[in-house]
Amino acid sequence: MASIARRPDGTYRPRYRDENGKEHARHFKRKTDAQRWLDEVTASVVTGSYVDPQAGRATFDAYYRTWSERQVWAPMTEVQIDLVRRKVTFGAVPMAALRASHLETWVKAMVSDGYAPNTVATRVNAVRAALKSAVRDRVIAIDPSAGLRLPARRRAEHAMEIPTPDQVRALIDRSRPNMQAYLGVCAFAGLRLGEASAVNLEDVDFLGRRLQVRRQVQRRRGGPAELRQPKYGSERTIYLPNRLVEMLARHIEGTGTAAEGWLFYTADGRPIPPSTVNSWWQSTTKAAETPALHLHGLRHFYASGLIAAGCDVVTVQRALGHRSPSTTLDTYSHLWPSAEDRTRAGAASLTDLVFTAAADSVRTQDQN
Repeated sequence: MASIARRPDGTYRPRYRDENGKEHARHFKRKTDAQRWLDEVTASVVTGSYVDPQAGRATFDAYYRTWSERQVWAPMTEVQIDLVRRKVTFGAVPMAALRASHLETWVKAMVSDGYAPNTVATRVNAVRAALKSAVRDRVIAIDPSAGLRLPARRRAEHAMEIPTPDQVRALIDRSRPNMQAYLGVCAFAGLRLGEASAVNLEDVDFLGRRLQVRRQVQRRRGGPAELRQPKYGSERTIYLPNRLVEMLARHIEGTGTAAEGWLFYTADGRPIPPSTVNSWWQSTTKAAETPALHLHGLRHFYASGLIAAGCDVVTVQRALGHRSPSTTLDTYSHLWPSAEDRTRAGAASLTDLVFTAAADSVRTQDQN
């Protein structure tokens, strides 16, 4: 229901009721302006882009809080998402007043402070998710982050750090004996940090040379580490090489397991938490003279080995527990042979057939 009434003072008062029955009105000196405003509102209702003028008064910080409370996230994701809320420079700005310039200023500040392009992109994506939700909730009419330009990321082949075999061997040699097998399941089975910490004796099939990834250890902000499903629900079976099976067997023989079967555990028998792993990793890389390496690099080392052995994308995806093959390709496509490599190898096999056969024929004739 919408109408325009002329007031005693000569101004015009257009009004309408929204889908919840709430009345909205404004005052204009000219009837044409009142009609134009009413037409714009009516058009937004018809097209589904109508936004309650009152809804956008909440600040970005307030909306972000209520939005994040509705999401289902792993504990560490909750920590990262809340960090973004505390780091934005426009938390006190009302949602309806939020403009692209606010986000551009924030991005420029992060770049000036030396944040890596990946970190900037991760934080912006969190804000974008909240703004898209605000558009769907009709809190704002348009997403102010649309078209926002971010700093260019380094190409994967330049940014990815893959340890060399010598570096992996040095890490194992310099590590504490009770953590050498931990390095083994990261470098030779591709487990994430939390997954390696959660390996239980019941997960290892020594005869079948298989490892079941069933859980991970995650740290909740302000609380103890807890066991959860692997990232993206990526329970999977890892097929182990003989030497890794031997490493695990020696680990159990020398170190034993916790009462509940954990292979890597604290003094009170709990799975080893990420904070303890990080402390051990820092001391190990220092001893191995590889201080720049990150533990996640061992997972890249494993992936590169599978690809070098000729494994296809789906095989590598399943071994790593990626959400989809596209994730694997986005991360490791530069490690797979290109079409040029395959063409060259195929042609080389033909030349080998021709010239090797010819050489063998010549040798046979000479012998006769």
